[in-house]
Amino acid sequence: NGNAGFQQVLERLESDPVCQRLSLKSFLILPFQRITRLKLLLQNILKRTQPGSEEEVQATQAYDALEKLIKDCNENVQRMKSTEELIYLSQKIEFECKIFPLISQSRRLVKCGELTALEFNNLSPKWKVTIRPIYLHLFNDCLLLSRPKE
Repeated sequence: NGNAGFQQVLERLESDPVCQRLSLKSFLILPFQRITRLKLLLQNILKRTQPGSEEEVQATQAYDALEKLIKDCNENVQRMKSTEELIYLSQKIEFECKIFPLISQSRRLVKCGELTALEFNNLSPKWKVTIRPIYLHLFNDCLLLSRPKE
């Protein structure tokens, strides 16, 4: 988004009839779609092979290798999503001191959400309740509390 020249070239390429008006994202997803179709094809091949034959052994080995590849791809996609969430969060959160490195290879965001903090002031004769929004960010290794900048 930050590179205007790249955006212009991308728009020109996506509007080209050779690309069939498909976006760059659709071309990036195609290999993953093909892998899952290959899995279905191998399942059908396994159904039609003779049990105990050499073809069944080879098809089973290919199926197992493809299963491992799909699992690795899914894990890498999840890892990239997690890293993107950490980058987005690190851009939004401002620490008073930079002691806590938010982005780490082993850290991932498990859950986040907004809560309302109730603060009671018992110094005055009447109890006064102050309501403030706070945010909880639960990572796999720590819990971070934040509040909107005032």
